[in-house]
Amino acid sequence: MSKRRVVITGMGCVSCVGNDVASMWESVVNGKCGLDKVTLFDATEFKTQIAGEVKNLRGEDFIPAKELKRVDDYCLYAIAAFVEAMRSAGLPEDFRSEGCPIDRDRVGVIVGSGIGGMRTIESQARVLIERGPSRISPFFIPMLISDMAAGMISIRCGARGPNFSAVSACASAAHAIGEAYSTIVRGDADAMITGGAEATISALGFSGFCSMKAMSQRNDDPLHASRPFDRERDGFVMSEGSGILFLEELEHAKARGAHIIAEMIGYGASGDGYHITSPAPGGEGGVLAFKQALKSAEIDPTEVDYVNAHGTSTHLNDLYETQALKTVFGDHARKMSISSTKGAMGHGLGAAGGFETIICAKALETGIVPPTINYEYPDPECDLDYTPNTARQANLKVAINTNLGFGGHNGVIVLRKFE
Repeated sequence: MSKRRVVITGMGCVSCVGNDVASMWESVVNGKCGLDKVTLFDATEFKTQIAGEVKNLRGEDFIPAKELKRVDDYCLYAIAAFVEAMRSAGLPEDFRSEGCPIDRDRVGVIVGSGIGGMRTIESQARVLIERGPSRISPFFIPMLISDMAAGMISIRCGARGPNFSAVSACASAAHAIGEAYSTIVRGDADAMITGGAEATISALGFSGFCSMKAMSQRNDDPLHASRPFDRERDGFVMSEGSGILFLEELEHAKARGAHIIAEMIGYGASGDGYHITSPAPGGEGGVLAFKQALKSAEIDPTEVDYVNAHGTSTHLNDLYETQALKTVFGDHARKMSISSTKGAMGHGLGAAGGFETIICAKALETGIVPPTINYEYPDPECDLDYTPNTARQANLKVAINTNLGFGGHNGVIVLRKFE
């Protein structure tokens, strides 16, 4: 039996550079940065005071006003991105609607989140300390748990296929997408709603990452603070939002006349087995995930045209990721296009793989390689073609997205232009 083919037919996003796919894509292609001073809390006493906040999103447009206070922002972002993804796919938000061409028993939902309801945890901890246990919201637990974005999307659309969350730090969305793909390939579903969501820009979240000294302290110049692969990089810049994709088995998509954006052809996952925060030297764990993804896709490394790198703008990530690319692709590593769109968007943590898989799909669809912005000072140890500062036209057939997470989690997604 031939392998079931999986295609992308819908995409949606909420991000610091736009609350829809078109806006996000236009921003990253044109090098428009969405990073700025933090406004969600008073960051005056913090070593890092900049972030990529979601702006101008009206929650009432997606969730009834009386229910909004019962929903953490990470779930709101996921639902808003889901709504756009369904419109993009030409489907109703509710699969129980009359005439809907979807068998809801054959549609699943896997949405990753690295942390879940961080802002809810912070606010309710304050309630506990200041007002006592009797004043904790009865919605506290449902608001904070990391699976609730997948749960709420499933409830909203009536999907009754496989439903869970992937929680693997900054690889969460990549793993969610990969597991959704695998679910369709093995025949357990005909379509999957998948991606990631995160909303960790809070005093508590910032305190933790500042203590780790993981974030950029370029507070006076937020537009140039995230600078992947640049010699002067000094840490990542936290951002937030959600990227959601609708995956379908190819014949299922064709039967309903769906517009096909790109094909997903491979997935690889691995562990470093090394350290809780540092990637393994040489990117050894990432190498395994790359090789597994290429084997899954049944392609040679020389067939890859573009890699959207994890590229966090931290010293070790960018160095070891460069080394991993050289190990996997050999001489071809210097011929293919590479970029990190985190220069423009910051690091969406558990949502990053959702954003960046969408960006790979758009790159294949348009033949445009988005740039790595803020690349000013070449690092002799990071010496590949990172598409510095300016987008370029290219004949793209295969694109890869890679994401790495604390704990040594690695996820690699392989897409191909659909023809």
